[in-house]
Amino acid sequence: MAQRILQLAAEESPERLQEALQGLAEGELGDMVTRQALRGRETAALLRGIFRGSPCSQQSGVLRRLQVYKHCVPLVESGDLHVGKVSEIIGLLMLEARQLPGHALAELATLFVEVIKGGSLSNGKSLELFSTVLTALSNSKESLAYGKGELNGEEFKKQLINTLCSSKWDPQCVIHLANMFRDIPLSGEELQFVVEKVLRMFSKLDLQEIPPLVYQLLLLSAKGSKKTVLEGIISFFNQLDKRQKEEQRVPQSADLEVATLPLDQLRHVEGTVILHIVSAISLDQDIGEELIKHLKTEQQKDPGKALCPFSVALLLSIAVKHRLQEQIFDFLKTSITRSCKDLQFLQASKFLQDLCPQQYDVTAVILEVVKNSAFGWDHVTQGLVDLGFSLMESYEPKKSFGGKAAETNLGLSKMPAQQACKLGASILLETFKVHEPIRSDILEQVLNRVLTKAASPVSHFIDLLSNIVVSAPLVLQNSSSRVTETFDNLSFLPIDTVQGLLRAVQPLLKVSMSVRDSLILVLQKAIFSRQLDARKAAVAGFLLLLRNFKILGSLTSSQCSQAIGATQVQADVHACYNSAANEAFCLEILGSLRRCLSQQADVRLMLYEGFYDVLRRNSQLTSSIMETLLSQIKQYYLPQPDLLPPLKLEGCIMAQGDQIFLQEPLAHLLCCIQHCLAWYKSTVHLCKGGEDEEEEDVGFEQRFEEMLESVTRRMIKSELEDFELDKSADFSPSSGVGVKNNIYAIQVMGICEVLIEYNFNTGNFSKNRFEDVLGLFTCYSKLSEILKEKTGKNKSALGNKIARSFLSMGFVSTLLTALFRDNAQSHEESLAVLRCSTEFLRYAVSVALQKVQQLEETGQTDGPDGQNPEKVFQNLCKITRVLLWRYTSIPTAVEESGKKKGKSISLLCLEGLLRIFNTMQQLYTARIPQFLQALDITDGDAEEADINVTEKAAFQIRQFQRSLVNQLSSSEDDFNSKETQLLITILSTLSKLLDPGSQQFLQFLTWTVKICKENALEDLSCCKGLLTLLFSLHVLYKSPVSLLRELAQDIHACLGDIDQDVEIESRSHFAIVNVKTAAPTVCLLVLGQADKVLEEVDWLIKRLTILGSDTSEDSTQASNQTQALEKGVILQLGTLLTVFHELVQTALPAGSCVDSLLRSLSKTYTILTSLIKHYIQACRSTSNTVPGRLEKLVKLSGSHLTPQCYSFITYVQNIHSESLSFAEEKKKKKKEDETAAVSTVMAKVLRETKPIPNLIFAIEQYEKFLIHLSKKSKVNLMQYMKLSTSRDFRINASLLDSVLQEHNTEDAENEPDNNQSSTAEQPDENQEPQKKRRRKK
Repeated sequence: MAQRILQLAAEESPERLQEALQGLAEGELGDMVTRQALRGRETAALLRGIFRGSPCSQQSGVLRRLQVYKHCVPLVESGDLHVGKVSEIIGLLMLEARQLPGHALAELATLFVEVIKGGSLSNGKSLELFSTVLTALSNSKESLAYGKGELNGEEFKKQLINTLCSSKWDPQCVIHLANMFRDIPLSGEELQFVVEKVLRMFSKLDLQEIPPLVYQLLLLSAKGSKKTVLEGIISFFNQLDKRQKEEQRVPQSADLEVATLPLDQLRHVEGTVILHIVSAISLDQDIGEELIKHLKTEQQKDPGKALCPFSVALLLSIAVKHRLQEQIFDFLKTSITRSCKDLQFLQASKFLQDLCPQQYDVTAVILEVVKNSAFGWDHVTQGLVDLGFSLMESYEPKKSFGGKAAETNLGLSKMPAQQACKLGASILLETFKVHEPIRSDILEQVLNRVLTKAASPVSHFIDLLSNIVVSAPLVLQNSSSRVTETFDNLSFLPIDTVQGLLRAVQPLLKVSMSVRDSLILVLQKAIFSRQLDARKAAVAGFLLLLRNFKILGSLTSSQCSQAIGATQVQADVHACYNSAANEAFCLEILGSLRRCLSQQADVRLMLYEGFYDVLRRNSQLTSSIMETLLSQIKQYYLPQPDLLPPLKLEGCIMAQGDQIFLQEPLAHLLCCIQHCLAWYKSTVHLCKGGEDEEEEDVGFEQRFEEMLESVTRRMIKSELEDFELDKSADFSPSSGVGVKNNIYAIQVMGICEVLIEYNFNTGNFSKNRFEDVLGLFTCYSKLSEILKEKTGKNKSALGNKIARSFLSMGFVSTLLTALFRDNAQSHEESLAVLRCSTEFLRYAVSVALQKVQQLEETGQTDGPDGQNPEKVFQNLCKITRVLLWRYTSIPTAVEESGKKKGKSISLLCLEGLLRIFNTMQQLYTARIPQFLQALDITDGDAEEADINVTEKAAFQIRQFQRSLVNQLSSSEDDFNSKETQLLITILSTLSKLLDPGSQQFLQFLTWTVKICKENALEDLSCCKGLLTLLFSLHVLYKSPVSLLRELAQDIHACLGDIDQDVEIESRSHFAIVNVKTAAPTVCLLVLGQADKVLEEVDWLIKRLTILGSDTSEDSTQASNQTQALEKGVILQLGTLLTVFHELVQTALPAGSCVDSLLRSLSKTYTILTSLIKHYIQACRSTSNTVPGRLEKLVKLSGSHLTPQCYSFITYVQNIHSESLSFAEEKKKKKKEDETAAVSTVMAKVLRETKPIPNLIFAIEQYEKFLIHLSKKSKVNLMQYMKLSTSRDFRINASLLDSVLQEHNTEDAENEPDNNQSSTAEQPDENQEPQKKRRRKK
């Protein structure tokens, strides 16, 4: 039969063809097509023949065509036919579909919908036909029956799509369906249906099928709904990431199956999806714009949803496209700083923590992206690197901290900008560890920035470089040429940068000979440079090399600061530990350094400060260094035993024209000799080598000892006149002689200090030696007094700087322990010599204070081990123990400070303790438990893990509490304001170590409240300190509004009411609030704290607005959170209104209090307006009524605040007019002298009345929005508000009186004129109030 139809079709005889087809039974036609298709013979020709014989003009033809279509769809989907045959059949059916009438198309489309619902699509080929059918159907104009009614083609198509999207889809055909919808013209609403349905299907598909589906969706989004597509994809992967985290967090028990989400598979799928989106954006920029727009909007509502690891990775991948890079980085940087600020804001307030416990941390998310990118996300890495550098540059340190910016990173990064910079460094370091291909790029960029940003601090880049080198030292070896290029620029860099850079790349010098040699060449050139900084850089570099290239046989006291693993030392292992080569190398360097001993003082100084560390790490260089030092000191040492003074000071200075400079820092040279000798005697001397070395070593040791003892003896005998220094000498910095004398004085004082340390250390508690120490101190103190006296007269900046002490921190700790804590019987007699001198004791504590101050400011101290954090920490612990014992054992009141001016020892101890506690929290945060443990002598053997910081800190706090109570209970004459302030500041510092949830914290807060309630302190600084402490504690326990109300009532009671006739009930909650302290001290503190509460409330109202605009599925949870936030906001504002109610009725003195109160009131009304706006928005979106709480708040503002505000404004204007009239009177008495004073008063009045219009505007805005809310909610909130006074004009009373007097004189002269004028005036009098009322309406 098939052959016949083909034959008839070829003959072009339609009538016979139609007859033949009509003769076929219903099922026969289908069987014939199937047989022909399976045999692979002329199927298309047969179908064409059937269609030719079935014209659409005849009903039978249409039915036959439908029969073919209905049969071909399952045939194509069966999978029995060859792909080529399927395409041929579908192509033909698609061509012919357009000729079918509307009802046939509708029937065919409905069939397709049923097939899809039934899930019988296997390869989805027939869907190409479905798209053609739907497209043809939408163009059909005829009415089609649908249910009981009729629809046109477009509406019928819409219903079909609606039905299709509402029905269940087989997961296997989702991709085919998504592809099909691309070819169908869809309205916006239909497209939204389709997209939402496809996104819902994501969760039902296998992970591997998601990327092709995303690809189809992105192609589909060309029609519209870009936001929905992107939102759905991001949300889906965010949920998957969260599920994956949960599975990792909850340990898998034996009865559970393996993880449902294989991590590597998920990450690879995410990577592919990101690539698809990036490709789509490169073709259609609108998708990128839509993504950024969507994430910005979402971030305002819920940052956790907007910036999840997937969306951040996506943004960073897109950022490579330069058109969007700036937008993306700005958005990410804003999000990071905002997240850091919000976290900081939350940590500072218990009230906020209770209301918003969960807070999103974007930094953790970005670091997670770095971790995820290890799964082949190469497209993300460039974005990560760019973001890291962008963060480090945008939020870099503003200026070097005491010249040592590199050291400040030891402390905690508290500010959002610091945290953002730190995050940038973490991103780069982690990316460096994870992605090998981009390592050289990161290294290149870091080195470039170190070189090009020489003017600004680069400590953060140097720290990053150091961490990079430690994480992968061999990578540097591969990039050694780049490092060598960097060395060429060393002589142009600041000395701090050079030292940091060399320390960072130091491991490479041990691994690569070529790099080391190139560095030596650069340094040798730099030594002869004209630039002083270049020569200093050379010295720094050579000292570093000497410290780290050990000669065999050196003591292993402390090897290089950065350990080198065996794997890193492959290439040049023979060179690294070749003793002979290292020795020759080190001696060559020493030879170069000897030349520096003839250069400027700064260069010599670096050498003297560096030799000790070189010796300590490379002990085989002892004899060379000692010989160098010996030959240097011989130039200035006078060996004759009776010659005074023992040293040639004139050789230490150099004249250049009129100017005089220090040429040889003699005291530093002596200091270096003393430390090197002490180290040599304590270590090398105990384990000597060969006999020859021994004799040689003993030679210089003996010579140094004799020299130091001779200098000591003669220095004690010397008078100041021997140094050409006495009270009559000129010390002015403007004359050459004065500069010379200043240099001499500082050198002599330094030499005395060096000899004090030497004699104490070598004296072995000998009485004679300690007498020598005291003799040297006498010489030191005489000079010190003269310098203080002379510089006191000059009052110059240079003169007020106290010379930095030459004592080492280790010695200071030893000295203090001996002076105050040494109870050994054998030492008592000798120590009594020193203990008798109060001046010496005060000096010892002052030096300790100076060392701690230097550590606090720069992160290190002068002298040996000053840059060794471990040694410094140990010394700090020792010093703290002594100062703590000295202060608590001997109260200040008992101590006699003597006739001489100056702080008492106890006060110095207290100041030192405060600085130490601050320094510990800045530099040694991680070691605070060990520090507190070291202070507690009773519990010395506890394990580190057992240390409870809160308990230990509470123990120390109790000691200072007792001291403070003693101070406060002492008589007025014995009260020491400075000591009380220090005690309060120490308590405040230590309170930061307490856990806010602990019992000890609550006890301390209760105690602080009690102190403030019971002590009527009149000292303003102490009062301020105590209240600041109280507030800082209270905010971590609960909101301080009730506390503020009590304080405000006390201020009101102390200062009286603005209405003098009103008597205030004398109730006092806090004795600390009294007539002296109430204004401005307490008042300003209360207003400052109230402003902080207002900021918190404002932050919460913004959160409320975001929650209100969020239309997500978790509506019940959002609603509960909204109610909790609203309740918290209204309660806070209600109590704050009562605080301001008290303050606006208080007769505050003109000045800062009035100004601050007016500003705070304006802020309060602005925030009340924001709250009202929130409720207006809530009434718009839902049918919520105004809650009773809000009604009460509005009532309270109307009754207790607004009327009082207007009275207060009148009061302020009155006190200002009084001050003006008083100034006017003075001006009349003394016209010429007082003109300037009057203009000052007028300017002050204008400045202080400036906030009044702002306040009135804020009140009127509040009332305006209350009217809006009343209309929306049908609740009359304005019934609680009184009609306010208009203040758009001001009557000058004095001017009015003078005008009236003039009128009266005219009345007496001319009666008729008077009548006229009174009638003329009357309309004006009546008119103004009417105008006022009209404006108010």
